[in-house]
Amino acid sequence: MISRSRFLLSFALTTVFASSSWAADSVKIVLVAGKVKEVDKVGHHDYLGGCRLMQVLLKQTPGVDAVLVNEEWPADEKIFEGAAAVVFYTDGGGKQAYLASPEHVAAVQKMADGKVGLVNLHQAVEFTPSFAQQSMGWLGALYNGLSSRGHWDSVHDTFPKHAITSGVTPWKINDGWLNHLQFPAEMKGITPLVWSGKEKLGSPEGGDKDIVGWAYERPSGGRSFSFSGLDAHGAWEQAGMRQLVINGVLWSAGVGIPATGAKCEADKALIDSFLTPRIAPPKKVKPEAAPAAPVVK
Repeated sequence: MISRSRFLLSFALTTVFASSSWAADSVKIVLVAGKVKEVDKVGHHDYLGGCRLMQVLLKQTPGVDAVLVNEEWPADEKIFEGAAAVVFYTDGGGKQAYLASPEHVAAVQKMADGKVGLVNLHQAVEFTPSFAQQSMGWLGALYNGLSSRGHWDSVHDTFPKHAITSGVTPWKINDGWLNHLQFPAEMKGITPLVWSGKEKLGSPEGGDKDIVGWAYERPSGGRSFSFSGLDAHGAWEQAGMRQLVINGVLWSAGVGIPATGAKCEADKALIDSFLTPRIAPPKKVKPEAAPAAPVVK
């Protein structure tokens, strides 16, 4: 007859092994949020709010463990250990913390060499010229002197067949975009997913110059997904865009995407609950018009 103590020990060991097995089978995704300006319009460049929302949405896929870094770069880089993908949602143009020091650059390069999925959202796709090699290697694209940025309306209703576009529905938005990027010769490894430009709006007819979302199968192994939209937090309300981004992150991590798309349910209340509080910027005061000069008769 098994004693109570031996039974409890056996049960405890079984529980530990089961928990260890679950941890080993889970897919770890690290979300790195860029600095959020304290004085700004609520929702604008809300990288922290977006990452907090993605953390909830990604966990709707069983077996996915999404971990948040809310201070631009982790105090302890061990958080990256075991990651299947790392998401950078941040300012660009040299403001990326992961490009701020040789040590940080080396850490991301180690991830790339280890075939970790790399995701860059919004301005994070803009690397300065001194990091052109990293941009082409990690993203498969380069923001250069011929590239452009701006806000305009675009309609997205045509998508190529790809795991990332599974379940993506059309959406219309006025977003902040970065386009006219440089891609590898013959678009090797690149799959364009979304287009946006002032002339062709969201149509694929805009060609390579209007690509704003793409998948990249890196030559040395590993996947990258980049999307230059998501200027404001309200963009997450667009179900099709939300589906695209969550699919892209999961695809980069090597997670299979259902034909109907990964689960990413969210209503406006949930989305708004992650808004980062801000201090409203001072209102711009129009200068008073100079008094009209007296008419000389």
